[in-house]
Amino acid sequence: MSVWFNPARELESLLRKVAPAVPGLDASFQPELRPSDPRHADFQSNGAIAAAKKAKANPRALATALVDAVKATGELDESLIQVEVAGPGFINFKLTPKALGSWLREYRDESKWRAGASRIMGGRKVVIDYPSPNTAKQMHVGHLRPIVIGEAVARLIEFCGAELVRDNHIGDWGTNFGILILAIKRAGFQLDAKSPTALEDLERLYKEGSVLTKADPAQLDAARAELARLQQGDAASLALWTEIVAVSNAACQRIYDQFGLKTDVILGESFYRDKVDQVYTELQSAGLAEESEGALVMWCDEEPRFSRHAETKMPFIVRKKDGSSNYASTDLATLLYRTEHFKADEIVYVTDGRQQDHFQQLFLNGAKWFRATDRKLPRLRHVWFGTILGEDGKAIKTKSGDPVRLQELIDEATERAFTAVTEKNPDLPEPERRAIAKAIGVAALRYVDLSSNRTMDYSFSWTKLLAFEGNTAPYLMYAVVRVRSIFRKNGIEPGQGEAGATDPETPTEIALARKLLGFTAALDQALEDLRPHHLCTYLHELAAAYGAFYAADSVLVDDPAVKARRLMLCARTTSIMECGLRLLGIEPVERM
Repeated sequence: MSVWFNPARELESLLRKVAPAVPGLDASFQPELRPSDPRHADFQSNGAIAAAKKAKANPRALATALVDAVKATGELDESLIQVEVAGPGFINFKLTPKALGSWLREYRDESKWRAGASRIMGGRKVVIDYPSPNTAKQMHVGHLRPIVIGEAVARLIEFCGAELVRDNHIGDWGTNFGILILAIKRAGFQLDAKSPTALEDLERLYKEGSVLTKADPAQLDAARAELARLQQGDAASLALWTEIVAVSNAACQRIYDQFGLKTDVILGESFYRDKVDQVYTELQSAGLAEESEGALVMWCDEEPRFSRHAETKMPFIVRKKDGSSNYASTDLATLLYRTEHFKADEIVYVTDGRQQDHFQQLFLNGAKWFRATDRKLPRLRHVWFGTILGEDGKAIKTKSGDPVRLQELIDEATERAFTAVTEKNPDLPEPERRAIAKAIGVAALRYVDLSSNRTMDYSFSWTKLLAFEGNTAPYLMYAVVRVRSIFRKNGIEPGQGEAGATDPETPTEIALARKLLGFTAALDQALEDLRPHHLCTYLHELAAAYGAFYAADSVLVDDPAVKARRLMLCARTTSIMECGLRLLGIEPVERM
């Protein structure tokens, strides 16, 4: 057999392939292969136990028959992978040192890993919807998560072979614009797109307008009238709206640039304003939408929470009473456009958890609409996330009660990182310390978010954020610097000096090699439900495994074969660490 990039996937395929030939199993057999305790095995399959219960068979006998069928294929080289049945019917697979050495020599760098990983999603067209901020508002701490989670998920999907379209679906068309335009006109404000405070001025005016419309129904009606003029194509309203969007997009782009975020298209809600009529027509023609209290609504009778028969009805309003569109209208139009224009096989939406109900309704109603119109629905996935909390367990806010501005957060992280870098390397030139601090500060903000399970809230702590110990960006970035220093001291680049490298021998060499090969499982795990924290956990464990290896085994020894294999282990460590960090959006640095 050839050296498999992802042994777990190949073993699963092999088990499924032979299952129909084993009495008691069929093509529906699920191997349930998972990483195992390395003291006993690298991978373990529990599938025979579940299958035996269903077939009323002896699980150990069934597992033994399955192993015999695998061996009979001749596709499993036992000099590379040893297999045995353990306990009541577990199937254990263990990689030999020969297999580990072969993998390390074969999969040397990112190009090899990318080629191997591309089999996972190769040929699929995916549209990812992020970070999608609302226009005319400064980005605050709450926007950190869609930026960093969205970017990490996008990079992961692309790395694994998908053709990706990054769509920044901005909120640039709705009631808030009626309020803002009314406030601008009332104040006699002249918007200067070149002013450094342009976005702040717009946000201030919107807040003033919002207070006014809440206090006075007549002003709310006036704001709705302004929105109606805008949506009907009034030239003056459209010109002002265009300036507002341009100011907002420019301000957001300055933030995106600092996080290395690049979008392929910016198609906001306004892009779909002439496409919603098709949605209304088709839904009504198919009998999927009806008039209710003046609005056009859909009901999710298959979901009790949203059903018209539920105690608290939650209709999916696709057209408001006044005839204007809303999130539901434009999101359905967006779903159709992405399917027909981009030919999407899959669409990923990255938003906070408060929008779970909306997306559940969108997916349910979108599926009904596509079935009724004989369209193929792409796979729809909602990547939702929790809230960033302060150390007091409450939402992070300024003393005035406003959310902390994201740029202020970036600036503080950079300044704190500069202080830490200066303490560790005071002799470095200040420009270099500033550049390193900027990289560490943004990386730390990014990593502290990504290292948490995205569906959980997490507490923001400057101490943890910039610590050089533990599961943090500075620790991982410093680990890469330490490995690279070995090559600098030896006057070579990673990948050089490996000629004649033998297979791993010592316990720490073998443990590090196993952890390096675990990169493939970490990719699978992170991709399964789009949770980047699995990759973060893996990188932290890899850094720890390297630390144990480095403490136990000298690299620059006299024996050429031993030195070569240890240099090979060091090279793969730095390469996988750097590749993994870049997948998270973090650019490694040369010195810290």
